[in-house]
Amino acid sequence: MPSSQFAQAEKYRYTNGFNSYHESEAIEGALPIGENSPQKPPYGLYAEKLSGTAFTAPRHKNQQTWLYRILPSCGHSNFEPRESSTYNTNPENKPYEKIHHIPNQLRWDPFDLDETVDWVHSLHLVAGAGDPTMKSGLGMYIYAAGKDMEANEVFYSSDGDFLIVPQHGVLDIRTEMGRILVRPNEICVIPRGIKYRVTLPEGPVRGYILELYQGHFELPELGPIGSNCLANARDFQAPVADFDEDTDSEWHVLCKFAGHLFQAKQNHTPFDVVAWHGLYYPYKYDLGRFNTVGSVSYDHPDPSIYTVLTAQSDNPGTAIADFVIFPPRWLVAENTFRPPWYHRNTMSEFMGLIQGQYDAKTGGGFQPAGASLHNVMAGHGPDASTHEKASNSDLQPHKVGEGSMAFMFESCLMVGVTEWGLKKCKKVQEGYNAESWEPLKPHFKRPTPKKAENGVADVKGGVSGDKALPHRYTHCASCTVGDS
Repeated sequence: MPSSQFAQAEKYRYTNGFNSYHESEAIEGALPIGENSPQKPPYGLYAEKLSGTAFTAPRHKNQQTWLYRILPSCGHSNFEPRESSTYNTNPENKPYEKIHHIPNQLRWDPFDLDETVDWVHSLHLVAGAGDPTMKSGLGMYIYAAGKDMEANEVFYSSDGDFLIVPQHGVLDIRTEMGRILVRPNEICVIPRGIKYRVTLPEGPVRGYILELYQGHFELPELGPIGSNCLANARDFQAPVADFDEDTDSEWHVLCKFAGHLFQAKQNHTPFDVVAWHGLYYPYKYDLGRFNTVGSVSYDHPDPSIYTVLTAQSDNPGTAIADFVIFPPRWLVAENTFRPPWYHRNTMSEFMGLIQGQYDAKTGGGFQPAGASLHNVMAGHGPDASTHEKASNSDLQPHKVGEGSMAFMFESCLMVGVTEWGLKKCKKVQEGYNAESWEPLKPHFKRPTPKKAENGVADVKGGVSGDKALPHRYTHCASCTVGDS
């Protein structure tokens, strides 16, 4: 079935379509007809525009949403730093903290659940590149929380779009545009600036986040694949309008700004959007609906065929961030080493495992809730046991990844690792390389020596005499030149 079987039943309604122009109203007639900012919006609402791109961005890139709410967002006190000595997700802004750029392959044991913190305080930057103040680059996070956010708190990031990948537990996310339930094997994207509150209906949660500091996520181009497959636009779900009428309660608005936490107070709920329309909104996607493609003849295609979402750089085809998955799929390629080949990549690859066992790492060290990082040009590939098994397996059609879902955050940027990710979390596997690749054995065998026509054996396994010369020649008027 092209959908996941979830333990937690869905409880909200959605509108479907990726990068589709949606409109939603919780009260009929709340959306103005034929204009965005009438002198008197319906029901005495305020019109507020939320822009995710510059006003003058090309039409196909332009993202904005009009909100019709009981009170506008600007009605709050000044933002003040909150927990500035402890909360920090941009270590490059703090000279006494470090970000480490190292070429070693890295792998982490499963990250611990932490039942003492809420969503906001569970965010740990593991690795990243760039600077949110310049709107360039990305951050890679682990979250692990055990408590609901306070009933009167909301959070938003001014730094970038959050792509949330749950590994354990259920996130009930109330956003300004409506409610979203996100379960393991689903992802959720909450764009820059959108306010939300996270509660945990099934207890502690854990997962991964990619924060995109520049641009927004898009569906990858399909090229010769055609008009369908991979992540189909119809399967993305956006919330429908849902509001509270509350103009006399104190709310705390938490803002992630340049990696630091700020707080403002206001005397009305942020969840007062009665209607909205536009292209800038949160959305979710069931990874079980990904329509995988692959080789039906020979060779292993590049992992780009598993890209769900991408955020391109100014160099076409080169991504600041790709979100790639490795779902259950059939392998049928003939005379082919079927796991991913050994390679060194100009891109950085941060991998995580939601559930099951990744088919290229069967040695047991890559576990659900763990991670790995293969930075720019760091060699990697199947571990020794996987290579041995795949090199000698019967190449009949078989399905890999049953009950498994691995993913990758890939970037053209050289990724640095934070002090927390490298040392404080105490999850780095010191023997990753020794366990995975040092056990690889050489299988090289020289060809059997052959006798040349003059009866002299070529001890190097080749042929002596004239036959060892280059086999192509070019002729000029005065000479013969060997051209190899």
